[in-house]
Order: sequence, then C-alpha cells, then structure tokens
Amino acid sequence: MPTLSIVILAAGHGKRMKSALPKVLHTIAGKPMLQHVVETAVALSPTQIVVVYGHAGDQVRSAFSGFTQIAWAEQASQLGTGHAVLQAMPFIGGTNTTLVLYGDVPLITKATLQQLVDCAHTNRLAWLTHTVANPTGLGRVVRNAAGEICEIVEEKDASDDERHIREINTGFLACPTAWLARWLPALGNRNAQGEYYLTDILKLAVAEGLRVETLAPAHDWEVTGVNSKDQLAALERIFQLEQAKVLMEGGVTLRDPSRFDLRGSLTCEGDVTIDVNVVVEGIVQLGHGVTVGANCILRDCRVGARSEIHPFTLLESADIGANARIGPYARIRPGTTLADDVHIGNFVEIKASDIGAGSKANHLSYIGDSTIGRGVNVGAGTITCNYDGANKHRTVIGDNVQIGSDVQLIAPITINAGATIGAGTTVWKDVPADSLILNPKTQQSTKSWKRPAKITKG
Repeated sequence: MPTLSIVILAAGHGKRMKSALPKVLHTIAGKPMLQHVVETAVALSPTQIVVVYGHAGDQVRSAFSGFTQIAWAEQASQLGTGHAVLQAMPFIGGTNTTLVLYGDVPLITKATLQQLVDCAHTNRLAWLTHTVANPTGLGRVVRNAAGEICEIVEEKDASDDERHIREINTGFLACPTAWLARWLPALGNRNAQGEYYLTDILKLAVAEGLRVETLAPAHDWEVTGVNSKDQLAALERIFQLEQAKVLMEGGVTLRDPSRFDLRGSLTCEGDVTIDVNVVVEGIVQLGHGVTVGANCILRDCRVGARSEIHPFTLLESADIGANARIGPYARIRPGTTLADDVHIGNFVEIKASDIGAGSKANHLSYIGDSTIGRGVNVGAGTITCNYDGANKHRTVIGDNVQIGSDVQLIAPITINAGATIGAGTTVWKDVPADSLILNPKTQQSTKSWKRPAKITKG
C-alpha cells in the first residue's frame, strides 16, 4: 500500500496581520488556522506530518505540543517555498508520495487533497490549479498549444501576456517523494524575489518528460489564503455559512445563518430552532424541539428535549434536562446539572450545583455548590453563601422547600424537606423538615415624620 508524507508550510511572518501572534495561530471558528490544516492532514492517514516553522517558531510549536504526530523542521531564513520544503526532506524519506499544504490556507478539504494524492500515487506530479476572475498577485499557470501545463510564473516574473492568464497556482501539490528529493536541491533563485520557488519543479518535470496533471478544487474557498485581518474575517464567515448549511440540511432552523457561529461540534435532534447571534463552542448537544434565543453562548453542554434557552443566556459545561426554561440573562456555570422541568430565570447564576426536577429559581439569585431537591422554589434575591474566605462549602436543600425572597443561606447547611424559609432570613444552622424559619424582626413607625426637602440653590 502506498505511503504518504505531508509537509505543511507555516514559517511565514504575516506582517500584514499587524499582530505579534504568528499568522498561522490566528483562529477560524475558534481554532488556529494551522490546526485546521493539521486535522485535515491527519484525516488522510499519512505516515508522517512535517510542519516547517520559522517566525516565532517556539510559540507555534508550543501551541501544538499535544499533537505528537507532528515532526518539526525549522526554516531559519525565509528563502522561498522550495527552500522550505527542502528543510522537511530529512523527515520524509522512504515514503511513496509527498503532499504539500499551507498553514494559512485552512479550509482545504480532505476530498480535494485525496484526489491529489491518488493522482500522485500513479506516478504523476499532481498540481491543484484554479481559474479566478481576478488573478492579481498570484502565480499564473502557463500551458502550451496542446493545453498541457508547462510552467508556473510568479506575477513579478510574468510577461504582460502571462498576466492576462486567469488560471492560477494554488500551491497545493502531490508528488512522488523520490522525484521531489531529486528536484529540490537543483532549484535556483534567479527571479525577481531571489527565492527558491517550489513551482520551478514543474519545469523540471516537463523537461524530463514526466506526467503532470492538474486538478481543480470543488470550491473557491478551499484555496483561499489569509494574509490580513480582513481576509481572516471573510474566511471566518465563509466557514460559518458552510457549517450553517450543513445544520439546516439536517433540519435545524437558523433564524439567520449569517449571524451564527459554531466553534466546535453541535449535534441536534429534530426541530431545533436557533435565533440570531448564538455562539456554540466545544461539544454541544441539543435535544428534540430545543429553542435557543438570541445572543446566547452555549459551551460544552447538553440541553434536553423541548427546553427553552431564552436570550442573553450563558451555558457552560452544564447538563440541562428536558422541558427546562433558562433565562433570559441567566448564567449556568461548570459542574451544574438541572433535572427535567427546572426553571432558572433572569439574572440567576448557578455554579457547581444539582437541581432536582420541577424546582425554580426565577429571579436575581446566586446558587453555588448546592444540591437542591425536587419541587423547590427559590425566591428572588436568594444567595448561597458558599465561600468562607478560604474554602467552599455545600448547601443541601431537600424536596418541596420554599425559600422566600432576600434569603442568605450560610454553608455548610442542610435544609430538610418541606421547610419554609421566610423572606429576609439569614440561615446558618440546619433546618428541620416541615418547619418555618425566620429571623424575628419588629416593624416600627414614626407618626408625622417629614421627609427631608431638597434645598434650592441660588
């Protein structure tokens, strides 16, 4: 079975990005551009992946410390694409085919690359070209009278006639490794930029009478590179629209696909509806009939069937049951599990808590490090005081407890089933079942009291 090496060029500075961050670490859908390319490369099951790094190399390598399948080749001086691939050659000897990719062209697809690889496996040089309306700044594909490709000319070296050519070099190629090993040391740098062009191997192949075949990508955006923040933003939106299209084809209703961001993995059962400006991060699962309101953020969470997530709500590392109502303006923090039929209302924050079926906290409350039973009502302004300045403590609330407004629960504390906590109460001792707890207060009135009047100046 043929073996494959993949070389990813990622040594460029990216000066037009106007950023201290290396260009290939700028993100599309929450992942560095280089990670998109690496993950696509991995999907091709290569024997070896070599990333050629240069500018801010330590930073790039550190960002990919978890990718053990990558070998790193340094290009200390930026002397062109041919020179860059030459630095990778010590790592790729012995494989049948070498595929060359680019760390700043993040959306190339596995399907397109597989076509290149399959072509090169049949002892051909396979080159990806594309015809565009405006080829300015790009290398032109020159063909002979028979329509056969004979060379690629960079724009700075092109004649006036060649600059009118609209078929351009994308840079992607697959080649028998032995051919590449023979050609790269023979490249020269007699050109306008004084660089060793990888494209010059095409002339060497033609001179040797070897078979060269060109293929085209299925989509323009597959071969779109990033050199500026403007291009980064444009490619982000293209990628998001492609993801939105897949979701809608699967039955998801997106109120406006152009205002939706998926930065991870989203799986949906039937009849899910997502409103505008929703951001999905990490791994998110939405059950049948879930609705997500505008301007929500869902991160690494599961939401059960028919639950409603109202606008401006943040769910993070939480598990939400069926028929829940969350928000608006609610924050569900990591480690939280909400059972079926739970209602969490506006300006309520839940952290590291388990809340039983049918319980409610509808207004202006903080519930942290708590276990709450079934059928509990938490009144507005309730706070679980779980932090003593050094350690966190847990609050346990039994089934069918009723908690009035403006209550402070000083953890560690247990409120047993059926208890009622009166409004304005501070509770610092365990509460027996079916009891009423309140802090006795007296209400005083002063007759004939006059409110201070505003003093008029001048």
